[in-house]
Amino acid sequence: MAHHKYHHDEEEDLGPSKSEMKRASKALQDLGAELAELGKERLAKVPIDEDLRDAVKDYQRFPSHEAKRRQLQYIGRLMRNVDPEPIRAALDAFKGVSAVETAKMHRLEQLRARLIEDEKTLHDIAEAHPGADLQHLRVLRRNAIKEKEANKPPRAFRELFRVLRELEYGTDAAGQSDMDEGDDE
Repeated sequence: MAHHKYHHDEEEDLGPSKSEMKRASKALQDLGAELAELGKERLAKVPIDEDLRDAVKDYQRFPSHEAKRRQLQYIGRLMRNVDPEPIRAALDAFKGVSAVETAKMHRLEQLRARLIEDEKTLHDIAEAHPGADLQHLRVLRRNAIKEKEANKPPRAFRELFRVLRELEYGTDAAGQSDMDEGDDE
């Protein structure tokens, strides 16, 4: 066993290495970049201080790539002074909701495809939703098939999706209640 002349046991007391500090700084800058990609409504829901919120809004306002790059560095610097956990939790919550919404939309698209493929799917819909207007669904199905065969715009196809979404999730499923809240003036 060779003993190293310069080996110090006190290295553990020196704190994080320069590389570790750079990685942590980069992680905070990446988190700031995620913040910068949020829309106004979601950004308002994230628990951050005003300086950071203003810096993110400035980033979104800048057209130049270089200006955005510098602003991201500034956001990363501001991020060093905040607790990143509440921000991460808020961003993760947004991603989770988005994943759930995407899964719902995929299920509806599959149901619509099955309905167009086979009219017997109407029986499944009738069992799941006793109040469903089956005649209207039949008409939309027929029109969607005709539109596709005639290479026309898919109006009935979209309407069929909208009706199925309302049956499955009610009128709020489209996020329309969020949009309508500001119209109560």
